[in-house]
Amino acid sequence: MNVAHIAGADTAETARLLSEVRTARLAGQPSRFAPRPVIEQSWERMLRGGVDPDREAHGGLLTPDEVRRRREESPLREVLEVVREGLLATADEAHHIMVVADADCRLLWREGSPPVLRRADGVGCELGADWREEIVGTNGVGTTAVVGRPVQVFASEHFVRSQGTWTCTGAPVTDPRDGRLLGVVDVSGPLETMHPATLAWVGSVARLAEARLRELHLASLERLRAVGAPVLAQLAGRALVVDRDGWTAALSGMPHTRRVALPKSLAPGRRWLPSLGLCSVEPLAGGWLIRAAAEPGPLGAVRIVLDLAQPRRWSLRVSGEAGSWSHELSARHAELLYLLALHRDGRSAAELADDMFGDPLRTVTVRAEMSRVRRYLGGFLEHRPYRFCEDADVALLLPDDPRDLLPHSTAPGVARGRARIRVT
Repeated sequence: MNVAHIAGADTAETARLLSEVRTARLAGQPSRFAPRPVIEQSWERMLRGGVDPDREAHGGLLTPDEVRRRREESPLREVLEVVREGLLATADEAHHIMVVADADCRLLWREGSPPVLRRADGVGCELGADWREEIVGTNGVGTTAVVGRPVQVFASEHFVRSQGTWTCTGAPVTDPRDGRLLGVVDVSGPLETMHPATLAWVGSVARLAEARLRELHLASLERLRAVGAPVLAQLAGRALVVDRDGWTAALSGMPHTRRVALPKSLAPGRRWLPSLGLCSVEPLAGGWLIRAAAEPGPLGAVRIVLDLAQPRRWSLRVSGEAGSWSHELSARHAELLYLLALHRDGRSAAELADDMFGDPLRTVTVRAEMSRVRRYLGGFLEHRPYRFCEDADVALLLPDDPRDLLPHSTAPGVARGRARIRVT
């Protein structure tokens, strides 16, 4: 059913039809229309997770102090004005509100039409509320965070009945540097505020926010480069200056490295870092000065744990004789590493392109992404074909239900992996 098309002509009729579809689906009966795939898949997750469609569920509110702390630490605070300008210009006239949630789907900012804000309180849409899909059902914040793309949830497409008089349209905001989810921006309001263009509008504002984050990051690297370049000019050997997240501002005596994988809690001193080996780490205003040893030492045996068990927090943990470190994965890199973990003998660029896109000719995209993966996996990942190194003991942690494996993914290779788990 083309919800946006029908709603543009008759909002009330669309709401009635969706209520009919929802009632039939929950009763296990056929209906005249099928729910949209993104909604049907969400409803299936809710049924598997035991969410009660007839009872409101809340995960509890964060304290004001915790909301304040998360706001201060969230990268989204840097682009809040961009989001406000894009989404609030006609809030009162359009009878909607803007909601900004972090990557945990906790509502950190909420502004807009005062009457609609008061109505939102009635469904638990409050500051600090937990709007994960598995807590409150299908919705514009939680479902968007799961699938990783803009989603509009109209009327009875909400799984929980009490939310059926609302329209919610959310879009993810990702870190433009590595694709990691930072949060979700959402426009919500009474169901009559539905408009076919809302989905594209909210998605465009999210892209503007990402563009602004990219500008801010480049500006911060320029400032760090101005500090670090004179320091590097006085040093011999391999050295580089990186920001607190490992992004390179300047380097000397080595090929360009866009990013260095850093431990979550890096401290000054002699440290082992992926792709660089043993290094001397010194604090620098806004970042670190890293001086690599003359020659990287042998990697030795290593254990690699690819953790895909959590719904949105995929990670890679590497441990060996030289130390251990972890790295949070973007959705795309989680897919690629999962495929390599399945095929320990390796995959060519064409095979990975077929696994990812169903098109073996899309090798340029695959090679670009694998180049980014190698920046933090270094010598633990080989190529021609792409594979984990022979000395690596690779462990794969998967969700209990195979349908929860990378739920955003439409990659053919991942779909085959889900089916394989179901069979075994």
